[in-house]
Amino acid sequence: MPTVLILGFDPHAVPGTDGDAVRALLDAELVRFAGHGIDAAVTLVAPDDTAEPAIVAALAGRRWDVVVIGGGIRKPEPALPFFEAVVNLVRRHAPQAAISFNTSPADSVEAARRWLP
Repeated sequence: MPTVLILGFDPHAVPGTDGDAVRALLDAELVRFAGHGIDAAVTLVAPDDTAEPAIVAALAGRRWDVVVIGGGIRKPEPALPFFEAVVNLVRRHAPQAAISFNTSPADSVEAARRWLP
């Protein structure tokens, strides 16, 4: 069974974000992944010093076929250094994994499937 890890900011830790709504979208995506026969997990981090250890633990916890990096991490220009760090953590701790990008929490399945056989 293919494996996918979704990395994103914890929506409850981002001011101005409806954390419950974003979390509901992510939960729905996990159900969609299962419907496609894909074992998926989500790791959400706060934009602080706890993020890197949490991401490393998730990446090292098992073998991932694809890592989806969410838009909250890569879209806002002030987050660019954090985005670079996340990409390099994936390269270092899950070098076999393809890296993909979603446009919203609701299309993570499509983002991952682009890189799955």
